[in-house]
Amino acid sequence: MSNPLSRRLLTRSTWPEAKRLSEILRQETVGGVLLLIAAGAALLWANSPWSDGYHALSDFMFGPEPVHLHLSVSAWAADGLLAIFFFVVGVELKREFVAGDLRDPRRAALPILAAVGGMVVPAAIFVTINVTSGHPENVVGWAVPTATDIAFAVAVLAVLSTHLPSALRTFLLTLAVVDDLLAIIVIAFFYTDDLSPSALALALLPAGLFALCIQRGVRHWWLLVPLAVATWALVHASGVHATVAGVLLGFTVPVLGRHACAENVERRLRPVSAGFAVPVFAFFAAGVTVGGWSGFVTDLVSPVTLGIIAGLVIGKPLGVLCTSYLLARFTRADLDDDLAWRDVLGVSLLAGIGFTVSLLIGELAFGHGTAAGDNVKIGVLVGSVVAGVLASVVLLSRNAAYRRICELETVDADHDGVPDIYDARQD
Repeated sequence: MSNPLSRRLLTRSTWPEAKRLSEILRQETVGGVLLLIAAGAALLWANSPWSDGYHALSDFMFGPEPVHLHLSVSAWAADGLLAIFFFVVGVELKREFVAGDLRDPRRAALPILAAVGGMVVPAAIFVTINVTSGHPENVVGWAVPTATDIAFAVAVLAVLSTHLPSALRTFLLTLAVVDDLLAIIVIAFFYTDDLSPSALALALLPAGLFALCIQRGVRHWWLLVPLAVATWALVHASGVHATVAGVLLGFTVPVLGRHACAENVERRLRPVSAGFAVPVFAFFAAGVTVGGWSGFVTDLVSPVTLGIIAGLVIGKPLGVLCTSYLLARFTRADLDDDLAWRDVLGVSLLAGIGFTVSLLIGELAFGHGTAAGDNVKIGVLVGSVVAGVLASVVLLSRNAAYRRICELETVDADHDGVPDIYDARQD
């Protein structure tokens, strides 16, 4: 007889996994609030009488020119600080595929396919809007509305104080993790210009030494950090976006075995990523000078802006929801008894909140300080806010049901430290 849970979608994970993911989401909530504050401050400064100071700071150049690292402050934030963010993403991805829910093909199928659907549909919508409006040159930005910002999304959940069930929180986080993997693949293959094979080959040397050291249990920061920086610098010089180096180095961190340190590395670096690297990037990436109400309206109806807003608000949730529904139909699986398809719609709308990676791809596609680049910022900000508001309406309408589920997930009658409902699942 087959296990009935194998025919269920969005079931609870094991208690250790649920506990670990809850801790990650708590840290991302703080990071999301800081991200919102940083983006808001950038918008206020960039549209104030002192906007010249913001742009002067953003464009200030520093760094060693002989090694091609004489960059602006905004470029250091995008290429340097985001490498820390993507390193954490790499560690988390490996952790999920080796020891987390993604190691089980049945559990991995839903978030992976949903992430693919959530990339294809918004990209198609963006391309359609720009081609039909007579601006095929904008198609280069097709990937902008395909990313989900987990920090922004969980910040919305924190503001709502919604009791989102653990299965939905796990789905959202796992979807965002897979989404980040797809985004870094897109960046590496579609937004790499003037590739230098020699620099890329040289990057393998410090990267290999980093992998060897960390796999052998070497934990000396004075050795690992210079090797990581050297790898990052050589990847940057190769023409491949430097954040790719962060993901690749993250993949080398051991998850299982005697020298496993993924959990410790993630615990140490996630606060740096969520609390510093991403908010600083957001501060320099989100500051667009609108130019009054008329200027805002003009930018709002541009094909780039409309394509991004439609991609995030319509395409992203449509792709995630329809892929999930089709998977259920083809596998004849049902949602978990506690959930309804309206819940999947709410999470799918949350997936339409794109920010960090969307802004990064926008800069790679259109360049920093260009008119199209400014339209990207407006599209991402407006689209993310609209998606967040719509998700809020759907999720709040189910908050009473979520509260009952949350109460069940905290009952521990036998006082063994594991909620009884997880004991039942494991039995």
